[in-house]
Amino acid sequence: MKKSIIFIYGIVAYCIFLVAFLYAIGFVGNFFVPKTIDSGIEPSLLKAILTNTILLSVFALQHSIMARPKFKEWFTSIFSQAMERSTYILLSSLALLLVYWQWQPITTLVWETENTILSSILTGIFFLGWVIVLLSTFMINHFELFGLAQIFDNLKNRKTSNPKFQTNYFYKLVRHPIMLGFLIAFWATPVMTLGHLLFSIVTTLYIFVAVKYLEEKDLRNFIGEEYETYQKEVPMIIPFTKK
Repeated sequence: MKKSIIFIYGIVAYCIFLVAFLYAIGFVGNFFVPKTIDSGIEPSLLKAILTNTILLSVFALQHSIMARPKFKEWFTSIFSQAMERSTYILLSSLALLLVYWQWQPITTLVWETENTILSSILTGIFFLGWVIVLLSTFMINHFELFGLAQIFDNLKNRKTSNPKFQTNYFYKLVRHPIMLGFLIAFWATPVMTLGHLLFSIVTTLYIFVAVKYLEEKDLRNFIGEEYETYQKEVPMIIPFTKK
């Protein structure tokens, strides 16, 4: 019974993630969804900047703290190890939904592309970024990354093996193609407002700081010399650079 509940919990967490991920495309791109990065009643500039910075900081703190080995060790000392990744995904998704819900638009234009062809190209690059994100998850192990493998193994009384270090496809170009995809999606837009620019700047800073000073450290400790060699051979996020 307990394993069935954990399985259902993991499926629900994954479904909420899918909603948050798909909504993110519409939110950032100003497509289809009822609340986007530039929609809604615009408050004062100071209130919007403070509110949005706090919202993004809540996501950043949750995302970083729960990804650390010490937090995982604490969590699994209380709850089933099969729940750890699903819980991380669930709370990350809820933090994103909070951002969408409470985001304060700042519609002052930074740039606007009037050329139809250029606008279409930028929109295409925007969608390409999201495709890179999704494909990159399958180039390692999508189902382990989002907790599905763990809850299924738990249901079948199997122990999930430690994830294998893989450098397939995009991972031969950069060490963190998922983050590269996000950066492309956040910056490629034919219409950049001040609110969108704030979102892009804060998330970009978070990505580089979190990856370089937190995730890379954890990966070196976990994988060891093989990852250190990988660091020397493949750039972190930007292709065809030295680091």
